[in-house]
Amino acid sequence: MLIASCVSVTRSLPARLSSSSSYYRRVCLLSAAASRKPHRQPKSFPCPLWSASFSFCLHHRPKSTTSAGFCSSASSAPMAAAAAAVMSDSLDSNPLLQDFAFPPFDIVDPKHVRPGIRELIRRLESDLVELERTVEPTWPKLVEPLEKIVDRLQVVWGIINHLKSVKDSPDLRSAIEEVQPEKVKFQLRLGQSKPIYDAFKAIQNSSSWSALSDARKRIVEGQIKEAVLNGVALEDEQRMKFNEIEQELEKLSQKFSENVLDATKKFEKLITDKKEIEGLPATALGLAAQTAVSKGHQNATAENGPWMITLDAPSYIPVMQHAKNRTLREEVYRAYVTRASGGDLDNTPIISQILKLRLEKAKLLGYKNFAEVSMAMKMATVERAEELLEKLRSASWDHAVQDMEDLKSFASNAGAAEANELTHWDITFWSERLRESKYDINEEELRPYFSLPKVMDGLFGLAKKLFDINIEPADGLAPVWNSDVRFYVVKDSSNNPIAYFYFDPYSRPSEKRGGAWMDEVFARSYVLARDGAPVRLPIAHMVCNQTPPVGDKPSLMTFREVETVFHEFGHALQHMLTKQDEGLVAGIRGIEWDAVELPSQFMENWCYHRNTLMSIAKHYETGESLPEEVYLRLLAARTFRAGSFSLRQIRFASVDLEMHTKYVPDGPESIFDIDRRVGTRTQVIPVLPEDRFLCSFSHIFAGGYAAGYYSYKWAEVLSADAFSAFEDAGLDSDKAVKETGHRFRETILALGGGKSPLQVFIEFRGREPSPEPLLRHNGLLPVAA
Repeated sequence: MLIASCVSVTRSLPARLSSSSSYYRRVCLLSAAASRKPHRQPKSFPCPLWSASFSFCLHHRPKSTTSAGFCSSASSAPMAAAAAAVMSDSLDSNPLLQDFAFPPFDIVDPKHVRPGIRELIRRLESDLVELERTVEPTWPKLVEPLEKIVDRLQVVWGIINHLKSVKDSPDLRSAIEEVQPEKVKFQLRLGQSKPIYDAFKAIQNSSSWSALSDARKRIVEGQIKEAVLNGVALEDEQRMKFNEIEQELEKLSQKFSENVLDATKKFEKLITDKKEIEGLPATALGLAAQTAVSKGHQNATAENGPWMITLDAPSYIPVMQHAKNRTLREEVYRAYVTRASGGDLDNTPIISQILKLRLEKAKLLGYKNFAEVSMAMKMATVERAEELLEKLRSASWDHAVQDMEDLKSFASNAGAAEANELTHWDITFWSERLRESKYDINEEELRPYFSLPKVMDGLFGLAKKLFDINIEPADGLAPVWNSDVRFYVVKDSSNNPIAYFYFDPYSRPSEKRGGAWMDEVFARSYVLARDGAPVRLPIAHMVCNQTPPVGDKPSLMTFREVETVFHEFGHALQHMLTKQDEGLVAGIRGIEWDAVELPSQFMENWCYHRNTLMSIAKHYETGESLPEEVYLRLLAARTFRAGSFSLRQIRFASVDLEMHTKYVPDGPESIFDIDRRVGTRTQVIPVLPEDRFLCSFSHIFAGGYAAGYYSYKWAEVLSADAFSAFEDAGLDSDKAVKETGHRFRETILALGGGKSPLQVFIEFRGREPSPEPLLRHNGLLPVAA
């Protein structure tokens, strides 16, 4: 989800590493699904586990734009009246309960969470009782009041959940953990409401059904299906068991995510001998020294150290790519793939319990396994997902084998002692050396050409060209949670605002989870319009974990970080450019999970488009454009090790499906046995016996990608085919690009969840999707095909 695009969450290029998100993809972290799911958190889209995450900066900290809150009624007894008055004043000043135009991110504090969420739930329960009492099978008497309840909970819980992801603290964790069961209890009560379910069924069976719009039909059908998956049809004892399972799953996912964050923070390696970090580029040394300063080593410098290495992506990835010290690479790699797998932070028992409860839940609902439950709200079936993964696996395998042979040969020619026994902590390092040799590209030397301000200017210029929108800074209009966060307004060709978004760019390991993701703040909605406006405008946030500025230099990005920003922006565009006014299927809501990565992965293709790249790639000091020959080498390197990178994603997707279809709780095969078994057909080098990457696989254990990680590959087929429409029209023709971009906006981006993704794709492309453009883009098919 939208998370997009992360070494995690999510969200899709090859074997890039980054912290597991949510998820996440919510992938990514991760928030759970937004769409029409009243019992879950909003969907966020972490990037896939290969991606390097990251992005932007500003220095305003405005006060909240809020208006008056609600009142509590007082008792007639004097003491009760006084107590109620105090409580009323306290609640009226609680920012979570105010009627805000923009969320008061700057003043929400852990102390607001317990009273704010409890009072919110009390009010929403009252609204729900009234809805059930007065419900009729009509839009004004059913859907509109339901949307108000669902949205209010989603927005307010979204605020604290977001702050936990970007500004984590023990007090905030504790507060959320305490009220979470009450929130889940209300979600279940709402999701299992028989009067609401019966009213939706009555609409579906009415004589006016055929006259409803596609969007309204999708809402009705989706709500009915969701209610069944929420357990509305279960009898008392079964429903009680189902609800216990949901409560426990929510708690376990939260704990899983916290353990990953804490385990990532826990690893710190202080290096004082410069020989130990030989090969690390200046940017990595600067960051390592900056980290050391933040940990109390006040005199640390990039030149003389000491240097602090962490498992946060901007620190971890350069070590794996560039450190000549093989022992250091091994130590850091082992720490990374064993995060949250031991001691107080061990996620192994949590995973086992999650899988056991998911299976139990599936059987209560009448399904064979949890994968079938997951697929009930997706485009694919288990069989079709497995079929696609196998097709891509077989197309990738021989290429991956050849990749490894090339690597061994190159390392041998370079005189590497480990050439004949290359293993996991060698592959990234020697791949970088081979790529530099083969294409004469050094990613670190490219950084000066990709300063964040220039990248954003180029990205916004592309958005104007493709979709006829203008994006302008609006810092100070909305409160932010960190001084680095930027706020933007999106305007149409008539200069009218149509959406807003926040952009939080840099890595903050002490308080911010890893990865990159996009999530919604507000969805477009006619029901929730304010102050006489026809609709409430959508607001999104994009969160990355990019290398921050070091010293007086701006944030200088790797090309992979550039792709990550484009990826997350694709998610945001689908949320912001929707023309759907029905709030329950506007923007990213109501879109089948395995289609949500289409716009994000589509946007990545433009990083290789000459005019787009040249508009971005300007040297931050001289303004000089990226040399033409470097662009051509970058383009040629696009398919470098594509078979290996493809297999990496297929491993993650396959082990996810295996665990949710074939895993037997307390059976003879452990989760790690499954991973090793899957690894024999998806990895040229066997999985390390000590590998515990599953313990940090937040996409599927703390995000929305359970039995759904295949979605990255499924949507990659859609996105590659969508981009091929621009290739067919002619990428060198501005007129053709604009016309095709307009069609993409009016279908893929505008229709939201108001039509099925397959219908939407056919409207754009004129036919059903084909996997051939993806294989061709990845160099896994002959060009003639």
